[in-house]
Amino acid sequence: MSICSMTGYAVTTHETSGGTLTIEIKSVNSRFLDLQFRINDDLRALESGLREALMSRVTRGKVECRLSFGRKVANGGTQALNTVLLADLSLMQNEILQRFSSAPPMTVSELLRWPGVIEEASIAQDTLQADVAAVMSTTLNAFVESRTREGSALASMLLSRIDAMDAIVLKIAPLIPEVVAQFQQKAIERLQEALGLAEQNSGVSAPKLLTREESLERIRQEVTLYGIRIDVSEELSRMAAHLNETRQILKKGGQVGKRLDFMMQELNREANTLGAKAAIKDLADASMELKLLIEQMREQVQNLE
Repeated sequence: MSICSMTGYAVTTHETSGGTLTIEIKSVNSRFLDLQFRINDDLRALESGLREALMSRVTRGKVECRLSFGRKVANGGTQALNTVLLADLSLMQNEILQRFSSAPPMTVSELLRWPGVIEEASIAQDTLQADVAAVMSTTLNAFVESRTREGSALASMLLSRIDAMDAIVLKIAPLIPEVVAQFQQKAIERLQEALGLAEQNSGVSAPKLLTREESLERIRQEVTLYGIRIDVSEELSRMAAHLNETRQILKKGGQVGKRLDFMMQELNREANTLGAKAAIKDLADASMELKLLIEQMREQVQNLE
């Protein structure tokens, strides 16, 4: 199943028997489906059909749909004046001039621009509705295709970032046992010295505050706790699992935006924990690289449907 971006654009212009019909659809990202229509008042009755068509193909995004219809003039291209409307305008103008003698009369240019003065070709509502449905279908197909193309590009980018994060995890995972062992050994030496179990360079033993057995038990407890604090094996295992799940979501396709947004939160949590528990520079650097890649992914995930 394809992955769609929430960003898309398509426009279709079609010549019908009654005039030029144009439908334009564009969208940007949004948490939910937000439909907006730009339609002339005389075509407002067609909005419900456009809304149903969009809702059948789009689930998320701020979508704007524009419908315009330039009617042809009557009599096969020969322009004609609407004499009835002109007569009404003349009567209204005379009445206004009687009350406001200083008001200037309408010019010919103003009269020609008055809606309906130039008669337009008549077209049946059923015919217009059928034409709009056909043009909407064509435009919507192109619109969905544009979202699918961008979605495919975003999916490829996300997969490349997942591969990069996998490489980082595989690189630092073997370091963990060695890091824990080294720091435990250092902790043992320091605690032995602090508790009076290690001889000084001068050969004189430090004063003992605890028995040997008590000191060894204290050292064992402290070293164990310290080893737990710096051991990030579990964080790396969870991150590897999250990366695998993210890859599976992308491969499955469909409406993945919200699921991937959740996975970004989980990945970021593990990367932050890794940085907080980093005992060596390599782990701290790895945490920063992982968080950078996660942030790059998060920005693009916000655009997926």
